[in-house]
Amino acid sequence: MKITVVGAGAIGGLFGSFLCKSGEEVTFVDINREHVAAIQAAGLIIERQSGTEVLTVKATTNIEEAGTPDLIIFSVKAYDNQQAAEDCLKIVGPDTIVLTVQNGVGNVETLSAVLGAGRIIAGTTAFGCTVLGPGRIKPSETGSISIGELDGRITPRLERVVAAFTKAGVEMHTSQNVDSLIWTKLLVNVGINPLGAITLLTNGQLLEHEETKSLQAAAVAEGAAVAKAKGIEFMTENILEHVRGVARGTYNNKASMRQDVERGSRTEVLAINGAIVAEGQKLGIPTPVNETLTKLVKAIEKRGKI
Repeated sequence: MKITVVGAGAIGGLFGSFLCKSGEEVTFVDINREHVAAIQAAGLIIERQSGTEVLTVKATTNIEEAGTPDLIIFSVKAYDNQQAAEDCLKIVGPDTIVLTVQNGVGNVETLSAVLGAGRIIAGTTAFGCTVLGPGRIKPSETGSISIGELDGRITPRLERVVAAFTKAGVEMHTSQNVDSLIWTKLLVNVGINPLGAITLLTNGQLLEHEETKSLQAAAVAEGAAVAKAKGIEFMTENILEHVRGVARGTYNNKASMRQDVERGSRTEVLAINGAIVAEGQKLGIPTPVNETLTKLVKAIEKRGKI
């Protein structure tokens, strides 16, 4: 397949590297000129426990240079969705698929409004990844990807995308309920990301303090109440224990929102905890903990880099 990665940072870079290794034709597109220049000069550098891997790949800041792809991996930050989706209009063909595994909710709706719901495949990933610097990423050692069609069908194009990742050795799952996938991952982010950003603790360390454990439980409970009111079921029976299992399993990881505040970058808190608040307001469900966490993270954003 001819593949364009739109947003070639942490997860975009990692997914693109998988597809490069499976023999697909991949172009990385990113608005960060320094990052793109580094990839052009020295390749995409992937730091693993087993050693450093360097991939020679095509990278550009001009999306039109990518040509018309079979698949777009859409992995920009949620607040850049609208502009990035409009940029994708410059390259999509009649059969181009758009895959999003972004954090938060609202991503599918924005992409569908701009690019058409019929193009979209959505899902989640259990991989973590950190941008160490321009052209350099460090992924988690383990992970998986779960994706599905919005209407729940298992289609030939879905199987084609799964096969491309599987060929690179990635653990892949298909889902007939992407809303459940997305909201289960949303609650993981609700319970880990803002607390990591505010306290600067690792994911696992959040479980070692009664204060952060209590806040985590309250934030997740509010999110679960909103999901229940929307008729959304989770992929697990006990969502709080699932969140804590993820935190334990990624003990040393810095949450992506923590990485953002450490860089002085804008976060995705409005698409995560802020989304719980917004949905709660529509449904008449109080979400004071998520509202407080959202405001604290936004205040930290305004402070800038530590």
